[in-house]
Amino acid sequence: MKSMLMIAAALAVGMAGLARADAPAPVPPPTPAAPTIVTVRQAAFSLSSVVFGGMRPVIDAGGDVKPLTRGARVLARWARSMPVLFPANSVTEQSGAMAAVWTDRPGFEAAAARYAEAATKLAQLAAANDKDGFAAQYNVVGETCDACHKVYRRPEQH
Repeated sequence: MKSMLMIAAALAVGMAGLARADAPAPVPPPTPAAPTIVTVRQAAFSLSSVVFGGMRPVIDAGGDVKPLTRGARVLARWARSMPVLFPANSVTEQSGAMAAVWTDRPGFEAAAARYAEAATKLAQLAAANDKDGFAAQYNVVGETCDACHKVYRRPEQH
């Protein structure tokens, strides 16, 4: 009886596999062309620059940093997703990225992770309305950006 159940189960699995073999294979979404990817990531870098730069006047004025929490969180999310926008097929003349992005991928991803970590801490300090801590961490975030740009961004793009 047990062997009959095992045979029946094997047949059921096999039949299910055959049924699926007739179904059309799922079509993966198209990969955007390199110029599109470059345009998207350049726009994201510009937006992050605006968000980050908009924090400086609040710091300089000694203002309430709690409203900057969302912006800092956005920076952290951008940093975590940044490497995805640098696939191998996105090397173009229009890109400011240096070859090191692809030849030193672990280093590039580590730099993005450091940026994400620094921006996450910035968000935490903003949420706590810690003006002094936020101001100090703002500089740390800027340093992570600069460090990455020195290695992975063409000098003429600075």
